[in-house]
Amino acid sequence: MSRPEHQAPPEIVYGGDEAAKYTGNSRIAAIQAEMAGRAVELLHLPEGYPGFILDVGCGSGLSGEVLEEEGHVWVGFDIAPAMLEVALEQEASGDLFLQDAGQGMAFRPGTFDGCISISVLQWLCNADKTSHHPKARLMRFFSTLYSSLRRGARAIFQFYPENDDQVQLIMGCAVRCGFEGGLVVDYPNSKKAKKFYLCLFAGQEVNGVKQQLPAALGEDEEGEPGENGVQYTSKKRNDSRIRSGKRKPGKDKNWVLKKKEQLRSKGDKTANDSKFTARKRRPKF
Repeated sequence: MSRPEHQAPPEIVYGGDEAAKYTGNSRIAAIQAEMAGRAVELLHLPEGYPGFILDVGCGSGLSGEVLEEEGHVWVGFDIAPAMLEVALEQEASGDLFLQDAGQGMAFRPGTFDGCISISVLQWLCNADKTSHHPKARLMRFFSTLYSSLRRGARAIFQFYPENDDQVQLIMGCAVRCGFEGGLVVDYPNSKKAKKFYLCLFAGQEVNGVKQQLPAALGEDEEGEPGENGVQYTSKKRNDSRIRSGKRKPGKDKNWVLKKKEQLRSKGDKTANDSKFTARKRRPKF
């Protein structure tokens, strides 16, 4: 079965009757509520603090219900008009508006105490139009999101990465826009329960305390915090991927000269030897 983002743009996949079917499916609603609850937990907001939260790709408001139950005020946007219509019909408590995440946001700096997003981020890696460039859209999204969050706030994205390259692309764009954090993988050894959460920090220190990547949920409770995760930082890293003893030897002068001799013997045109590579050739008899 192909991934939803490969079938059609999100406003079509979740358009018309599909929006109502998606929201009315009790299994989907339960999974969405569970993932939204975990995302709110990873926001690590003070207990009893009524935060102002942004819900990216809010859909019909299923995640918003979890935010409301936790005592938070929320604003949500989605690219699918049909999903927002269902949210309005169900009288969602949050403020809703139609918006493409890839075009960024225009909120005032430091507006939100946190951001959650459920099953949305992988859509930005797909080019639905000829004008869509995934990397540019991710950069626009993360740069405007970073500005809209208060310093030290977190943004939690539950998503379904297609491959490691997609994870690297997403995290690379987030880091370039100022975020730090990493990937938290819950239940990494389970095919059904395994979930990916990108946990981003809009500023590393909160009240002088450095933020740490949250611990992942899993069967092994004896693991160290953050064991099932990948930490990233906005600092430049030396990642040449060269390991001692494994680097292939370079092509030296003798290799170049040997290659030229082979080409000359075939009658191919070859550049003259320079003073740096020239050597006395043996006469042919």
